[in-house]
Amino acid sequence: WVAASKDGLTYLLQRGDKADPLIAVDSDGNIVRAWGKGMYTMPHAIRVDPQGNIWTTDASSSMVYKFKNDGTLLMTIEIGGQPANCSNNFCSTTDVAFARDGHIFISDGYRNARILEYSADGKKLNEWGKAGTGPGEFRLPHSIQIDERDIIYVADRENGRIQRFDRSGKFLGEWTQYGKTFGLTLAGDALWLSTIPRGPNSAPGWLIKINRDRGGLMGYVESQGNHGMAVMTNGDLLLAPGPEQIPQRYRK
Repeated sequence: WVAASKDGLTYLLQRGDKADPLIAVDSDGNIVRAWGKGMYTMPHAIRVDPQGNIWTTDASSSMVYKFKNDGTLLMTIEIGGQPANCSNNFCSTTDVAFARDGHIFISDGYRNARILEYSADGKKLNEWGKAGTGPGEFRLPHSIQIDERDIIYVADRENGRIQRFDRSGKFLGEWTQYGKTFGLTLAGDALWLSTIPRGPNSAPGWLIKINRDRGGLMGYVESQGNHGMAVMTNGDLLLAPGPEQIPQRYRK
């Protein structure tokens, strides 16, 4: 996964035991700092909150970590609830989003089908969602975002749709025309999608810009190996692809 910060740094989250899971790089791709070795089983998503702190999820251990941008650990949230028979390390938490009041929304997706809400100090407040194909049901909630109006957007990946909710989990609608979405990123009045056609995860796809109110297409670029994505402050796009591929940057 990849995240862009306001200070111009890009944060990468990677798997494998030969390097640190978290890497901060400058605009030229030079490594500024790296950390996190030994903390993860299956690193999954990385986000930067409005205060510049770095958040990550682990899709196996169901841990959510909050760091200062220098790598200092500030908070650990143990979500729990992953199935005991999960054997492929893809068991639970997928992504994290930040409400304007500081509350944290977490998608818990590989073997669960729920959204969780936590207070700014890490106390669980609410949980909603279940497995299925109907409104408010999920087949792998893989990415989550929340805007300043408290509308929550969830990439319901294996159902091939983006669902919208209010903060309490009330269903507000869905968009089903954009395929199998892996990553969501809000940027101004737009919602960006990292998505592929429904089918094998190795299929090429697109980074798609849509209107966050109506879901209408605003633009796209073709891309490959889609997973997490981010939008830099200058409008450039960042894509974190799958295994054996390197991060990509698309000029505005």
